[in-house]
Amino acid sequence: MAQPTPLPEIDLVVVALRTPIKVGIYRHGELIETLRSPQKTSEALPQIFQKIMQNYRIRRVFFPRGPGSFMAIKLVYIFLKTLQIASGIELYGCDAFVFNQGRPIKAVGNLYFVKENGKIVTKKMDETEEGEFELPQKIAQLPCSKEQISPLYVLPALKV
Repeated sequence: MAQPTPLPEIDLVVVALRTPIKVGIYRHGELIETLRSPQKTSEALPQIFQKIMQNYRIRRVFFPRGPGSFMAIKLVYIFLKTLQIASGIELYGCDAFVFNQGRPIKAVGNLYFVKENGKIVTKKMDETEEGEFELPQKIAQLPCSKEQISPLYVLPALKV
Protein backbone atom coordinates (compact mmCIF):
# COMPACT_ATOMS: atom_id res chain seq x y z
CA MET A 1 0.00 0.00 0.00
CA ALA A 2 1.35 3.41 -1.01
CA GLN A 3 2.12 6.01 1.62
CA PRO A 4 -0.03 9.16 1.43
CA THR A 5 1.75 12.15 -0.05
CA PRO A 6 2.67 14.63 2.69
CA LEU A 7 0.89 17.97 2.54
CA PRO A 8 2.94 20.96 1.41
CA GLU A 9 4.27 23.04 4.29
CA ILE A 10 3.19 26.69 4.44
CA ASP A 11 3.21 29.81 6.57
CA LEU A 12 0.20 32.06 7.07
CA VAL A 13 -0.45 35.72 7.75
CA VAL A 14 -3.85 36.25 9.37
CA VAL A 15 -5.21 39.82 9.43
CA ALA A 16 -8.58 39.69 11.17
CA LEU A 17 -8.90 43.00 13.00
CA ARG A 18 -11.90 44.04 10.87
CA THR A 19 -13.68 42.87 7.78
CA PRO A 20 -12.76 41.76 5.29
CA ILE A 21 -10.65 39.16 7.03
CA LYS A 22 -7.54 38.38 5.00
CA VAL A 23 -5.38 35.27 5.21
CA GLY A 24 -2.25 34.96 3.12
CA ILE A 25 -0.74 31.58 2.28
CA TYR A 26 3.05 31.65 1.86
CA ARG A 27 5.41 29.06 0.38
CA HIS A 28 9.13 29.68 0.73
CA GLY A 29 8.32 33.10 2.21
CA GLU A 30 6.30 34.38 -0.76
CA LEU A 31 2.56 34.99 -1.01
CA ILE A 32 0.95 32.32 -3.21
CA GLU A 33 -2.73 32.74 -2.34
CA THR A 34 -5.02 35.17 -0.55
CA LEU A 35 -8.26 34.17 1.14
CA ARG A 36 -10.81 36.85 2.08
CA SER A 37 -14.03 36.71 4.04
CA PRO A 38 -16.67 39.36 4.74
CA GLN A 39 -17.96 37.28 7.68
CA LYS A 40 -17.41 37.96 11.34
CA THR A 41 -14.12 36.70 12.77
CA SER A 42 -15.81 33.97 14.81
CA GLU A 43 -17.46 32.55 11.69
CA ALA A 44 -14.71 33.12 9.15
CA LEU A 45 -11.64 31.71 10.92
CA PRO A 46 -12.90 28.11 11.38
CA GLN A 47 -14.06 27.96 7.74
CA ILE A 48 -10.85 29.41 6.33
CA PHE A 49 -8.62 27.20 8.45
CA GLN A 50 -10.61 24.07 7.63
CA LYS A 51 -10.05 24.73 3.94
CA ILE A 52 -6.35 25.46 4.44
CA MET A 53 -5.70 22.41 6.63
CA GLN A 54 -7.22 20.08 4.03
CA ASN A 55 -4.55 21.10 1.54
CA TYR A 56 -1.53 22.21 3.57
CA ARG A 57 0.44 21.65 6.74
CA ILE A 58 0.77 24.94 8.63
CA ARG A 59 4.23 25.64 9.99
CA ARG A 60 4.01 29.26 11.23
CA VAL A 61 1.29 31.88 11.64
CA PHE A 62 1.94 35.63 11.77
CA PHE A 63 -0.84 37.89 13.04
CA PRO A 64 -1.43 41.44 14.26
CA ARG A 65 -2.01 41.27 17.99
CA GLY A 66 -3.43 44.79 18.16
CA PRO A 67 -4.47 47.50 18.37
CA GLY A 68 -7.89 47.18 16.80
CA SER A 69 -11.25 45.72 17.61
CA PHE A 70 -11.09 44.39 21.17
CA MET A 71 -13.33 41.40 20.36
CA ALA A 72 -11.51 40.54 17.11
CA ILE A 73 -8.12 40.65 18.86
CA LYS A 74 -9.41 38.35 21.59
CA LEU A 75 -11.03 35.87 19.16
CA VAL A 76 -8.00 35.66 16.88
CA TYR A 77 -5.65 35.11 19.81
CA ILE A 78 -7.78 32.36 21.39
CA PHE A 79 -8.29 30.64 18.02
CA LEU A 80 -4.59 30.73 17.08
CA LYS A 81 -3.35 29.85 20.56
CA THR A 82 -5.64 26.80 20.57
CA LEU A 83 -4.32 25.83 17.14
CA GLN A 84 -0.76 26.24 18.43
CA ILE A 85 -1.41 23.94 21.39
CA ALA A 86 -3.29 21.33 19.32
CA SER A 87 -1.07 21.35 16.22
CA GLY A 88 2.32 22.59 17.38
CA ILE A 89 2.47 25.51 14.94
CA GLU A 90 4.66 28.51 15.71
CA LEU A 91 2.93 31.84 16.38
CA TYR A 92 4.42 35.26 15.73
CA GLY A 93 2.73 38.44 16.98
CA CYS A 94 3.04 41.69 15.08
CA ASP A 95 2.06 45.30 15.59
CA ALA A 96 -1.10 45.99 13.54
CA PHE A 97 0.48 49.12 12.08
CA VAL A 98 2.81 46.83 10.09
CA PHE A 99 -0.18 45.83 7.95
CA ASN A 100 -1.64 49.29 7.23
CA GLN A 101 1.49 51.35 6.51
CA GLY A 102 1.29 53.04 9.92
CA ARG A 103 -2.06 54.72 9.27
CA PRO A 104 -4.65 55.38 12.02
CA ILE A 105 -6.71 52.39 13.19
CA LYS A 106 -10.33 52.87 14.23
CA ALA A 107 -10.89 52.53 18.00
CA VAL A 108 -14.41 53.71 18.86
CA GLY A 109 -16.52 56.67 17.79
CA ASN A 110 -14.13 59.31 16.50
CA LEU A 111 -11.15 57.90 18.42
CA TYR A 112 -8.32 56.28 16.49
CA PHE A 113 -5.19 54.42 17.50
CA VAL A 114 -2.04 56.11 16.21
CA LYS A 115 1.61 55.40 16.75
CA GLU A 116 3.67 58.36 17.95
CA ASN A 117 7.32 58.10 18.90
CA GLY A 118 7.03 54.32 19.18
CA LYS A 119 4.00 54.47 21.53
CA ILE A 120 0.40 53.64 20.67
CA VAL A 121 -2.06 56.31 21.77
CA THR A 122 -5.65 57.23 20.97
CA LYS A 123 -6.50 60.48 19.29
CA LYS A 124 -9.77 62.15 18.48
CA MET A 125 -10.05 62.65 14.74
CA ASP A 126 -13.00 64.04 12.82
CA GLU A 127 -11.77 62.91 9.44
CA THR A 128 -9.02 60.44 8.89
CA GLU A 129 -7.54 58.39 6.15
CA GLU A 130 -7.70 55.09 7.94
CA GLY A 131 -5.28 52.65 6.40
CA GLU A 132 -6.48 49.47 4.74
CA PHE A 133 -4.92 46.30 6.14
CA GLU A 134 -2.82 44.53 3.50
CA LEU A 135 -0.91 41.27 3.30
CA PRO A 136 2.80 41.54 2.54
CA GLN A 137 4.15 39.90 -0.60
CA LYS A 138 7.01 38.39 1.44
CA ILE A 139 7.22 37.50 5.12
CA ALA A 140 10.99 37.58 5.55
CA GLN A 141 11.06 41.17 6.79
CA LEU A 142 7.95 41.14 9.00
CA PRO A 143 8.90 42.69 12.36
CA CYS A 144 7.13 40.05 14.45
CA SER A 145 8.00 38.27 17.66
CA LYS A 146 7.62 34.70 18.82
CA GLU A 147 7.86 35.94 22.42
CA GLN A 148 5.18 38.64 22.18
CA ILE A 149 2.01 36.98 20.98
CA SER A 150 -0.44 37.96 23.71
CA PRO A 151 -3.13 40.48 22.71
CA LEU A 152 -2.12 44.11 22.59
CA TYR A 153 -5.17 45.71 24.14
CA VAL A 154 -5.03 49.47 23.94
CA LEU A 155 -8.35 50.66 25.25
CA PRO A 156 -9.24 54.30 24.85
CA ALA A 157 -10.32 56.18 27.95
CA LEU A 158 -14.06 56.48 28.27
CA LYS A 159 -15.47 59.95 28.79
CA VAL A 160 -18.24 60.14 31.33
